[in-house]
Amino acid sequence: MDVFNNLIRLKIIPFLERWKLANLILGTIDILAIAFAFQIAFLLNYYGEGDFFFFERKDLTRIFLVILPIWLITLYIINATEIPRTKRYRTLFFEYIQSAGAVSAILLLFYFVFKLGYLSRLFLVEFAFLGFLFLLFARTFEYKVFKIYRARGFNYVNLVLIADDTSIPFIEDLRLNVDWGYRITFIFSSSDLLIEKYGKTYRILPEKSKMVINDLMEVDTIDEVIYIKREVNPSEVRKTMRSCEELGVVFRLKYRDIQLNLTNAFTSVIGNEKFLTFINVPYKPAALASKKFMDITGSIILLLILSPLMILIALLVKFTSKGPVIYRQARVGLRGRQFDLYKFRTMVINADKIREDLESKNEMDGPVFKIKDDPRVTPIGRFLRKTGFDELPQLLNVLKGEMSLIGPRPPLKSETEQYKRWQLRRLSVKPGLSCFWQIIPDRNNVKFEKWMEMDLAYIDNWSPRLDFVILLKTIKTVFQRTGV
Repeated sequence: MDVFNNLIRLKIIPFLERWKLANLILGTIDILAIAFAFQIAFLLNYYGEGDFFFFERKDLTRIFLVILPIWLITLYIINATEIPRTKRYRTLFFEYIQSAGAVSAILLLFYFVFKLGYLSRLFLVEFAFLGFLFLLFARTFEYKVFKIYRARGFNYVNLVLIADDTSIPFIEDLRLNVDWGYRITFIFSSSDLLIEKYGKTYRILPEKSKMVINDLMEVDTIDEVIYIKREVNPSEVRKTMRSCEELGVVFRLKYRDIQLNLTNAFTSVIGNEKFLTFINVPYKPAALASKKFMDITGSIILLLILSPLMILIALLVKFTSKGPVIYRQARVGLRGRQFDLYKFRTMVINADKIREDLESKNEMDGPVFKIKDDPRVTPIGRFLRKTGFDELPQLLNVLKGEMSLIGPRPPLKSETEQYKRWQLRRLSVKPGLSCFWQIIPDRNNVKFEKWMEMDLAYIDNWSPRLDFVILLKTIKTVFQRTGV
């Protein structure tokens, strides 16, 4: 695809990858497809009545603003918003038929419940049908583009395979279909055939050394462990699965009609293989869809509402101390991947160097560094920290998909290197702007291990209601100025 090659040559694709804009662009395309379908249906039914655009009519604008989030959440629930890796086109077709059917039913329900008899029922049917067509066309095109995108080394998933001779067809599928975006980092196998065939291509470790998988998951960025052997050892599977669950790594077991008495799992497909998939983080499609929708819409709305305040803060930071307005710091996100976290600068420009002389004054236990009266903090920085306003630029991190509004705070790499094994599971979800630790009184007197336990409690008990409660308490904390 010459267009794609030109985008890479012009460094547009690397720019999108660096700033994590792909998901935002995909979401925008979905919104535009639905809006375009609504507009075309409007022209087909109401052209000639005086208005050319549907948003010139308040009643239709209200209907559109109600149905848009419903349709988007429906797509999230059926997992149709993510660009698939190995799905067939007919699967995409039926997923979008499903979403259009659900939206059609909701539209008809609105029609009768709210007595919208003045609207043409044909308009509603045409809108649902056109929405289905435009969304399917957009996603099919995006699917083709992403195949090239992933084949070029972007948006990949790191795999560890536990394999034997019978795993060769699956490994070949992964190797030949680089557009799926799966990268094999290690293979655990005692198969001479596998070693002979792939020994020069992949790092193959003896199966008897499989316990080092625990160390690999702590050091390397491992997204999934796949057990693809013909003979299943239930005890071996349980041990591996427990290690994955402890760290929040996805574990997949080749699906067979056997009873292993394992924890709840859901089925998934990679290529031609079906798997039972286990993960020790929340997996509630509808709830996760609402969380994702809240992150995107919430960050956009907050950025718009708070933009005057953010401009004022930027000017105060700029004119009261030397250095950049925005401080960028490498933090650790989902499954150990690093990203640049944005904050309004609250310290002098050489704060990192001065820290070395202040290590003995650290008031926090564990790997975290905090001082109540930190001499590196500027006067305006002290106010920003008290109110939490220094964190506002992280709404951009949320919009980019690197963070959520609510979730464990993103740690430094130097901190995660000192984590105990059980503490690494806090990296199994996206980090957030606020969580339990941020909303408790006198939070800086909380022991580090208690802080980690609170983050894991959030993960284990997560729900949209819990996010909403934390969000409200975070706002209360800002007004009470109980920050550091």
